[in-house]
Amino acid sequence: MLERVLSTRRPTTTSTSTSSHSSSADDESKTKRQHISLLLSNYLSRLSSSSWSLLSLLLLLLVVFLLIVSFRSRGLVCVGPVSRVGFNWVHDGLESDFGYLGVPWCNHILTICARLILLLAKGRSKQGRTVEWTSKDLLKGLEEFVPIYETRPIKNNLYGMGFDHSFGLWFITRWLKPDLMIESGAFKGHSTWVLRQAMPDTPIISITPRHPEKYLIKGPAYVDGNSTYFAGKDFVDFGSIEWRSVMEKHGVTDMSRVIIFFDDHQNELKRIKQALKAGFKHLIFEDNYDTGTGDHYSLRQICDQFYVRGGGHSCFKDSDEARTRERRKNFWEKAVNVDELCGSGEVWWGVKGNMRDNFNHTNTPISHAEHFQNSRFVESILDIYWELPPVAGPSLTHQTRYDPARTQPPIVEDGRYGLFQRLGLGRLDTTVFNGYTQMVYIQISEE
Repeated sequence: MLERVLSTRRPTTTSTSTSSHSSSADDESKTKRQHISLLLSNYLSRLSSSSWSLLSLLLLLLVVFLLIVSFRSRGLVCVGPVSRVGFNWVHDGLESDFGYLGVPWCNHILTICARLILLLAKGRSKQGRTVEWTSKDLLKGLEEFVPIYETRPIKNNLYGMGFDHSFGLWFITRWLKPDLMIESGAFKGHSTWVLRQAMPDTPIISITPRHPEKYLIKGPAYVDGNSTYFAGKDFVDFGSIEWRSVMEKHGVTDMSRVIIFFDDHQNELKRIKQALKAGFKHLIFEDNYDTGTGDHYSLRQICDQFYVRGGGHSCFKDSDEARTRERRKNFWEKAVNVDELCGSGEVWWGVKGNMRDNFNHTNTPISHAEHFQNSRFVESILDIYWELPPVAGPSLTHQTRYDPARTQPPIVEDGRYGLFQRLGLGRLDTTVFNGYTQMVYIQISEE
């Protein structure tokens, strides 16, 4: 580098004219200051190896110091190389105004900045893996599942799962092919029926306070003949069951061959800790409520942190975020404005700074530090986090409840009407698409 720079300042003389030009250039160079690149090259060439080491150490310490200061002030937002910060204010359309995906996925794309923060905070974060299936697999699954769904015994599953989550549960279960399926929260038995369609011969353990057969008095319900029910007078909460003896009874020795489906509206952090203690690895949560919504503390809420892409919020009522939220609330029933998002003291995490549990019968205030610690714990045991995309875009399904800005792109995107019809989705009543709440599949371990 130094030799090249010097050579450009000393042209070769081949004639009298060039010699005179060279002479004038030499005179001019005595009065001009040397170029900064030349000075820098000269200086760096004089540095010894020990000086280089000292300089590198000082630069590293400076970076660490800035990260600590920025993080403690909560002013740092880490952004991935393909993400956009916060919100997109360019247009007023119904597409995503909330960042690259608009969703605070746990362990999905943590930036280098975020991982440094967790390291400095003495946290342990696993390298995120992804699921094996692809969008093509999902499309193929949809084509197969639509005619199955049309045979469901409970046509009007009000307050229960709609089409999106029914497909998600069926697809994930069929892909993993477990030796035992466990569900916590069965309601009228629709989820039990979905599990049975995915795995016709695999035993099911159904945990639910009221036995599904009780609903048969008033209308359709489903009771499975190859299921063990902890229901009615035999009900025991998931966290209180002696799972070792239950596994022995069912001949299960490998806990990674078991899948658990939670639709019980309980604190998901609590359920994760209980499942981890019992040794389970594959969990599905049906109601993965977004921040500011829902009746229990969800993974989506736990993941909503400033250092995660799509996470963190402002409670300032005159901010761009506040205006965008207010605008989107005019279109989507589940969208929340700043008044609904934030509690006193500008608390936005969970639901207005509260950790809800048990159908919102328990509402515990938590600090931002506690909320952050919850995220650190989840990151430490999380191997895979995958949110089910909406089955199709809102222009196709005509759903008006969930805000598409807070979801990832649908399996069948808006405008693909022909594909929507070919998959048979057009045959379904539009009301079955209104129950989407970011169903999530996770894989956990203590290793």
